[in-house]
Parts: sequence; C-alpha cells; structure tokens
Amino acid sequence: MEEISKEKIERYFDITEKAFKEAKKAENRTSLKHEREDFLDMIERYIKDAHHFYDKGRIVDAFAALNYAHGWLDAGARLGLWDVHDSKLFTVD
Repeated sequence: MEEISKEKIERYFDITEKAFKEAKKAENRTSLKHEREDFLDMIERYIKDAHHFYDKGRIVDAFAALNYAHGWLDAGARLGLWDVHDSKLFTVD
C-alpha cells in the first residue's frame, strides 16, 4: 500500500498554495465576478482545512482537502476565472 509521505504532502501544500496565489492575482477573463469570489473562498477553505488536518496528524484528510482545493483551482482556470498559463500549477494550455 502506498503511503503519503511528509515530503509528498509538503510538495502538494507548496504547489496548491502557489497556484492559489497566482489565481488570486490573475485577471478574470469572464464576467463571473461573484462566481470567482465563491471559487476563491472555497479554495481558501479547503487549504485551511488541509492545514488543520495536517496539524492533527490526519495526513490522508489533509491530502484529500488539498486535492479538492486544486480541483477548484483547475476548474476556475478552465472557466477563465483566472487568466493563468502555467501548466505546472494548473491544467491549462
């Protein structure tokens, strides 16, 4: 059975938090201002949840929360809620 190592979860925190920072500062290519804010709020909540779970030693739950956060990030990029072109942080281009 594969385990989620400390290095792996820390890498996911790093990538997801970098992508979140990029999304927040990126331009919105749509007229969906309220939806963009909803997406950013959900992403921030999932990242906070991930930190909470990590601090409690619940690594699998932290990993799951980070994956949800990044799913929202990728969906927002696909919709154009943030104009990003970094395929290392997002599933774009």
